[in-house]
Amino acid sequence: MAPTASAPAPSALAAPAPTAATPAPPAPAPSDLTASAPAPPGPTASAPTTPAPATPTPTASAPAASTPSAPAPAPPTPPVPADERLRRWRLVLGGGDADGTGRVLTGTDAAVDGALAALYDRHPDDHGHDRTSTSTGTGRSRTAGLGASVPSVVRWLGDIRAYFPAPVVQVMQRDAIDRLGLATLLLEPEMLAAVEPDVHLVGTLLSLRDAMPETTRETARAVVRKVADDLERRLAARTRATLTGALDRSARTSRPRHRDIDWDRTIRANLKNHLPEHRTVVPERLVGHARAARGVRKEVVLCVDQSGSMAASVVHAAVFAAVLASLRTIATRLVVFDTAVADLTDRLDDPVDVLFGTRLGGGTDIDRALAHCQAGITRPADTVVVLISDLYEGGARDGLTKRVAAMKASGTQVVVLLALSDEGTPAYDRDRAAALAALGVPAFACTPDLFPEIMAAALEERPLPIPAD
Repeated sequence: MAPTASAPAPSALAAPAPTAATPAPPAPAPSDLTASAPAPPGPTASAPTTPAPATPTPTASAPAASTPSAPAPAPPTPPVPADERLRRWRLVLGGGDADGTGRVLTGTDAAVDGALAALYDRHPDDHGHDRTSTSTGTGRSRTAGLGASVPSVVRWLGDIRAYFPAPVVQVMQRDAIDRLGLATLLLEPEMLAAVEPDVHLVGTLLSLRDAMPETTRETARAVVRKVADDLERRLAARTRATLTGALDRSARTSRPRHRDIDWDRTIRANLKNHLPEHRTVVPERLVGHARAARGVRKEVVLCVDQSGSMAASVVHAAVFAAVLASLRTIATRLVVFDTAVADLTDRLDDPVDVLFGTRLGGGTDIDRALAHCQAGITRPADTVVVLISDLYEGGARDGLTKRVAAMKASGTQVVVLLALSDEGTPAYDRDRAAALAALGVPAFACTPDLFPEIMAAALEERPLPIPAD
């Protein structure tokens, strides 16, 4: 009986687990059993069935132990039909005489291919004009392009919005503006009404502000308003909650309410009153969190580089400045600069007015901008200056580092962000970044989602949560 009991055990480990999990297909279990114990098929089949009361315990425990180490394999992916493979390759390769697929696109596939070809398959024709040439799969070639007319571009924008998700549409719009020189078409109201608003489009519109006719200005403001409102909806609540909490935690009082007592700090402050025989500490002095004050407790100065490469950072900084300005306990200033300095603090009630007050492009004089910010600081120990710049300086060579060193010596906290956007770390002046790091002011890129945490840490005067490279 012992050999008979030991023979089914391996087969029970191999077969019952999938059989219990998927009772519908019983066929594999007998084949597994037959393969594992071909000599005694009758007893092996009856042994697991007859002594059911005796075997459930080991059978139930054994598969449980083996399941994590040997998970059930995922069902195999069905093979892609050859015709579908050719269709996919045809869309990837974009046609032409050398694509080798011989596939003819029809219906929606042909329309998608045409929308992509109008942007990405371009070469000059015999007259030097940019044209698009793709194969229809029939041996003939076709030419297409967006041309320079607003109606054709508007139709193309409608097509890509129908065929692709919004993030892809935004990328294609950006490529169209860069590759096809369509920026000037954004001055047409019909064009603006058809585009998918995003941060990059706002940057382009701001750079065209001076050339924008009055008929287009209101449409442009509507596009900028939509982007600003979307950003504020996404970022405002978390920013207010994070910074309000940081301000409350940073304020201390010696007469807290019971629920506001900071017990860790209270115990540390009263360790001299430890009574070992009673195993207790007498809290002569309480330390706790102060209630939110009605007056201003901190000052924040956002100093933003408005050179052309910083367009996305300017948009996000304007929205954050408006949110910070809505907090009663923070006095917020917004300064933008190129070679000149503009203080936009009086426009912070409307981020759209802030954005239309910027002037993207031009040179850079960071030292001059920081000097302007420093002149307005009345409480250095309660002030945080946030410099948002790629650190390419057109002003005094050593002025930036000397200015930051002077501000730190006065008690002002300085934070340097190479970018405030979702685009990652931009090109920046590494020598100046290293010089700032030597002063204890690291320079790093920051995403909009991380910015509230950066500001909270700065307001609480604790180490900044610098993202890893």
